[in-house]
Amino acid sequence: MIEQYVLDKIRSTFELYGFAPLETRAVEPLDTLLSKGETSKEVYLLRRLQDSGDAAPKSDDQLGLHFDLTVPFARFVTENHGKLQFPFRRYQIQKVWRGERPQEGRYREFLQADIDVVNRDTLPFHFDTEMPLVIGDVFRSLPIPAATILVNNRKVCEGFYRGLGLEDTAQVLRTVDKLDKIGPDKVAALLTETAGATDAQAAACLALAAISSTDGSFADRVRALGVDDPMLDEGLAELLQVVEAAPGLVRAELKIARGLDYYTGTVYETQLQGYERFGSICSGGRYENLASVGNTRFPGVGISIGVSRMLGLLFGQNALTVSRSVPTCVLVALPSDDQRAACDQVASALRRRGIPTEVAPTAAKFGKQIQFADKRGIPYVWFPGEPHTVKDIRSGEQVEVDAATWTPPTADLHPAITGV
Repeated sequence: MIEQYVLDKIRSTFELYGFAPLETRAVEPLDTLLSKGETSKEVYLLRRLQDSGDAAPKSDDQLGLHFDLTVPFARFVTENHGKLQFPFRRYQIQKVWRGERPQEGRYREFLQADIDVVNRDTLPFHFDTEMPLVIGDVFRSLPIPAATILVNNRKVCEGFYRGLGLEDTAQVLRTVDKLDKIGPDKVAALLTETAGATDAQAAACLALAAISSTDGSFADRVRALGVDDPMLDEGLAELLQVVEAAPGLVRAELKIARGLDYYTGTVYETQLQGYERFGSICSGGRYENLASVGNTRFPGVGISIGVSRMLGLLFGQNALTVSRSVPTCVLVALPSDDQRAACDQVASALRRRGIPTEVAPTAAKFGKQIQFADKRGIPYVWFPGEPHTVKDIRSGEQVEVDAATWTPPTADLHPAITGV
């Protein structure tokens, strides 16, 4: 019930910003899934149980479960670009599958909620600044700890590395992205080992990664490192726009790189206060080359909420509670089996006015019917008769009522989701 409440909030906020719903298939050709970065270890292959196994399938015949929603979305755009109105804004809430080692906050099957904007040929940068605003409104609508969106720009990193003289910028990015997992000493060693960095270059990369700021001061700190490159300047200007568009919500964090290779500019990660040790629960970024048809590119920017990941962490700390275990607000007591039709009419009258109602399953003693309601958290029991009465079983108060006019307090109408 908590998950459905969260999904309703996410969905309604996405739609407030004009994103339209989309669902893509769970299964994609393996070539599609492996075409956009270092993901082969995460993909689950599909085959028929009765496959003869006489010949290994060709790679373009192999199928796998999608590991994110961005790659299938890009495939959808290329297949349907002639029918879409650009810029195209969509949200997608679906299960994805990854070959993870299950642990707290990480699952092999989990739910994601994505938004993306794609355009033909070029995508204005203001869409990059919009993403944190949408996510900020989503999280503020939920009874969860405050969120901080960490942002960086790959142009900052790649331009800086190029300015240092490091040619394999992709390898440097992948290595720096492991900073939180293995620490600065091991990252420095890996940079010299795998990216050909000198000790001084590795130290400069770590100095860049250490910069963090909630305002525009990060740009001065980067420039103080004494590295010049046109891409670096472009990235700093873009990152400054994102930080200034969402004060108090966004923090520039120059160690953020994101592991997927298709990101080309802005990248996002999101942490909940008190849960920072678990890492990001919402991430994404800008991609220029994920979708193309011939010479036409469809650049985009998107961000994804790891719904299962976020809820799993909060449930693990008992940080979310629901006031009752069922949607039902009113249980209509059943005096006898031959009065079920009359009780059904009462329930129908209440439902027509939006009051979640069910009729007791059996004509047990009223005390047992009240116990049935109490165990499930149903706040009201309706007793048909002349006159009809309804009892608040929490306070014991019982009053005469009319099914055509009685309404419970708003706070009792639906289960309340609260955070600790």
